[in-house]
Amino acid sequence: MGARLWQLVRFGSVGAVAFVVDVGIFNLLLHGPVDVIAHKPLTAKVVSVAVAMTVAWLGNRYWAFASTRTANVPREAVTFVAVNLVGMTIAVACLAVSRYILGLDSPLADNIAANGVGLVLGTAFRFVAYRTLVFTGVAPTDTSSEPEAGVDAATGTKAVATVPVPHA
Repeated sequence: MGARLWQLVRFGSVGAVAFVVDVGIFNLLLHGPVDVIAHKPLTAKVVSVAVAMTVAWLGNRYWAFASTRTANVPREAVTFVAVNLVGMTIAVACLAVSRYILGLDSPLADNIAANGVGLVLGTAFRFVAYRTLVFTGVAPTDTSSEPEAGVDAATGTKAVATVPVPHA
C-alpha cells in the first residue's frame, strides 16, 4: 500500500475512535440519564466535539501524520484547533438545519444530522486541511526504488573504481 493510503487508513482509524468519543458524549449529554443540558443540543455537540478533538489531536499528531508533523507545536496546535472548529461548525450547522429549519428533533434525526451528514462533510474537510494546513512538515523520502550510488541502473551491477598506480 502506498504511503498516502496508509496515512488515510490511520486518519480513518483515529477518526473512528474520535467518532465514538464524540457520539458517546453527545448522546450522554443530550439523551442520557443526567438532565444537565438535555435541552441544549448545540451545546452538547460543542462539548462532545471538544473532547473528541483532543483525542484526534493526539492520534493524528503522533500516529496518522507523524511523518509530517512539525517542530512548531504551538502553530500546529492552533491550526489544528482552527481546522476542527470549522469541521465542528459544519456538523453543528447540519444539526441546526435539521432541528430549527426542518423541525426534526428526535434522537435519530439529531444523530443523522450531526453524526451522519455533518460528520462526513466535516471529515472530508479535515483530511484535506490536515494535509495542507496543519501537518506540513517534510516527510522522509522513500529512496528504496532509487539505485544505490555507484550501481548501474540498467544492469544492477556495482561499478568498480580503479585507482591509477604510479609507475616507478
